[in-house]
Amino acid sequence: MMMALRGKPVWFVWHVPVWHVFMVLVTALTLTLACGAAQADSVAPPEQRRGAEQTYLTFPEWYLVHSPAEYASYLAADRRPSDFPFWGHIGQLWSSYGHVTRATRDQPFNIGYHVMIVVIASSTTVEYALRSVYEVTIGRLFELTRMHGPTSEERYAAKTAQDYVDFIRVQPWYEFDFSARLKAVWAETGSSGPDGLRKWERKYALSTEYGVKALYAILIKKLTRAAYDAPRPTTAVLVDRWVDRLDGNWPEMQRVRSFPNGGELVLLPRYEAFKTVAIAIARSGANFAEVAGNGPDARILISVIVPREWRPDSEGSASLFEQPILTMPEEKRVALTVPVRQLAQTLRELDGMQITVEHVYDY
Repeated sequence: MMMALRGKPVWFVWHVPVWHVFMVLVTALTLTLACGAAQADSVAPPEQRRGAEQTYLTFPEWYLVHSPAEYASYLAADRRPSDFPFWGHIGQLWSSYGHVTRATRDQPFNIGYHVMIVVIASSTTVEYALRSVYEVTIGRLFELTRMHGPTSEERYAAKTAQDYVDFIRVQPWYEFDFSARLKAVWAETGSSGPDGLRKWERKYALSTEYGVKALYAILIKKLTRAAYDAPRPTTAVLVDRWVDRLDGNWPEMQRVRSFPNGGELVLLPRYEAFKTVAIAIARSGANFAEVAGNGPDARILISVIVPREWRPDSEGSASLFEQPILTMPEEKRVALTVPVRQLAQTLRELDGMQITVEHVYDY
């Protein structure tokens, strides 16, 4: 997930911080200086190779997808925004960064990626802190005035939260059309109805959020396009056999090169789609020998959502860290690392146990 600031919904109410813009520019200048080298004997084209450390360093970036996803599910259940554990999510974000930093100590130090993580984690800390303060004060006060179930604004907020998560799983957050959502808050929710105080408070809160994000997205889009090349949408993967049929339709899967031993170098879609097509490949019986230039003994990160008492027992897999799902205390997130050669077998085992694979971090 190489594009910086992907899936990061900043919620500054008064201004765009100058230090953040500066750090984005610093990231752009340093990102290319420290991408860890993939294995020299890789069969992947040089432009498709990514450092082994990136499977770990992409976790904090993806946490800023997982966290909004948890918030969207929380709102969909008509639970109070004032009770959402924003501070707990801040803690999990920074804790995960500590874990992945320790896990990459033996890898080349990817200064650009570390700078980017610090930027987005710091900004999210400010955003979540502001949202928490607002929701536990003004938001909670107006929650007490609601007597007739969720207002149309609250239903709209829940729908938009889910639409946003679905979007950022495959696209940068700043491409989301916040301006259209701002207009819809007023056009689709009406000006009258039950619980008028709560309606108008939510209109203010949502209008502020969507309006600031719309302006901020314009700025970040311009900075990003000026500072970064467009990210490659594919991951080069070496599998031990060609698979003619997979679950689902994958026109993005491209055959690149065949080898005498039956191996096939293919290009797969990145990001959220990589998880789905990797599971489909595993179900077909094929195995991975290389991912993004990292060979069979390199470790690759997977996160799963499991019952609280679950423990990993797959061959070669190791738990890097665990996080409770703060809004669902009976579940937890486990970050597992497995050798690339064991990835397909691990996915098959998890599939057989009906365990939800949250993401496969494809470097």
